[in-house]
Amino acid sequence: MSSAGRLAVTCLLLSMFGAGAHAQKQGGVLRVTHRDNPPSASIHEEATISTVMPFASVFNNLVVFDPDSRQNRLDRIIPELATRWAWSEDGRTLTFTLRDDVKWHDGQKFTSSDVKCTWDMLTGRSESKLRKNPRKSWYFDVREITTDGPNEVAFHLVDPQPSLLALLAAGFSPVYPCHVNAAQMRTHPIGTGPFKFVELKQNESMRVERNPDYWKPGRPYLDGVEFTIIPNRSTAILAFVSGRFDMTFTGELPPELVKDVQAQAPKAICVMQPTNTQGNLLINFDRPPFNDARIRKAVGLAIDRRAFSEIISRGIDKLGGAMMPPPEGQWGMTPEVLETVPGYGKDVEQAREQGRAIMRSLGYGPDKPLAIKVSTRNIPDYRDAAVILIDHLKNVYIQGELEPIDTSVWYARMARKDYSVGMNVQGVGVDDPDVVLFATYACGSERNYTGYCNAELEKLFHKQSMTADVEQRRQIVWQIDEALQEDGARPVIYHGQAGTCWQPSVKGVRLAVNTIYNHWRFEDVWLDR
Repeated sequence: MSSAGRLAVTCLLLSMFGAGAHAQKQGGVLRVTHRDNPPSASIHEEATISTVMPFASVFNNLVVFDPDSRQNRLDRIIPELATRWAWSEDGRTLTFTLRDDVKWHDGQKFTSSDVKCTWDMLTGRSESKLRKNPRKSWYFDVREITTDGPNEVAFHLVDPQPSLLALLAAGFSPVYPCHVNAAQMRTHPIGTGPFKFVELKQNESMRVERNPDYWKPGRPYLDGVEFTIIPNRSTAILAFVSGRFDMTFTGELPPELVKDVQAQAPKAICVMQPTNTQGNLLINFDRPPFNDARIRKAVGLAIDRRAFSEIISRGIDKLGGAMMPPPEGQWGMTPEVLETVPGYGKDVEQAREQGRAIMRSLGYGPDKPLAIKVSTRNIPDYRDAAVILIDHLKNVYIQGELEPIDTSVWYARMARKDYSVGMNVQGVGVDDPDVVLFATYACGSERNYTGYCNAELEKLFHKQSMTADVEQRRQIVWQIDEALQEDGARPVIYHGQAGTCWQPSVKGVRLAVNTIYNHWRFEDVWLDR
């Protein structure tokens, strides 16, 4: 099926099953499989859907992407804890008016101080510190957060940044309570959301229950949501098709396994979608021998991107640069532009011969390969990609050994650059250049795992961020993206697509076509049984 055809099918399914067309029923517990241990319950300290999906229902944002819009985008944002917002004439101040009828799960009143506390902490302006702060770089432009009474808060910017509203709408951007410290939020989070946290048992499960005092009348419909950790995908699928579970973990099933589900449970609803995750190659610029740009170039020349897509997803995964490819993605290079970028050509053997020549000039060869460890997160989609990478590296005299790393320490290891070569599957969260560029490639960013730094190119990061005209901004982003791929800053190998399945009794699930990281409040989901 063509890309357009797949998108059409996805959109059709989403329109059919997005929101319940019948009277919603109250009650019941939604049972969901989970692929691994979340590193913690604190969304602001983690960079994985393993935390976002089970814990997003505990919280609220100031604003969210409209779940009725199939594509998350800047012009499809609606209020949540805010009732309205307004930009100043110079585009440097964004002011929110807040709801005055919201309470935290422990009974304390939500106010503008909580918003200020959250973003003061994220931007490093408060005494309260996060153990990890993977999205500090998102708020590079925030100069100050001020309050005017309990129901008004303003973000003051250094330069105009139209995308700030999109960053605040992301699943990664909940409001935290001022009166609860960061340590507690990792283990027993307090929010304002439709569900209250109950427990997290490592290697077993996590559970939330209905918030009877939720500020949205009549929501949520469910009594609770339970996630059960099943690391083996085949076991999780068997449990789902047997009816033990109502829903699979999102974006976890490759095409072949989706087919298996549909064959064994033909009434199940399965949606294949772009996940806004990308398989990318991590090379530690500071660790010998990879501090030599020639060896980094040889590694990049060994990669056959099309082979990754064919093996992992039967060709469904798309090729692209730093930004998610169109049509689902709004900022990615078109196939015509992408073909002009070095490393994306079809003559893979020619590229590999160039890589071998580089390695021979450095003293390596078939009888003297460079031995390395290839680090990756110890879950199936990471391991599968790492095994393919190891096979490709052999073509340029590099002998890789797989080093699987548990989720609980994977991101910490990458952040402190405790690796040589890594195979990463990076979740982006929001389809916006400010998210990708400043988090992944900006000098000094916590998520800039390779240590890449190009101060001149970073000036263009800021230029595109201030550009309000979409088409003008897109042209600047393409210029940046091409330069990043040419530099081997963090070679993007593929953009993932994967499936999510749920039983026909589950109603009200709404997924976006350009991310798996949003719309997990579960407040509109109900069970028809």
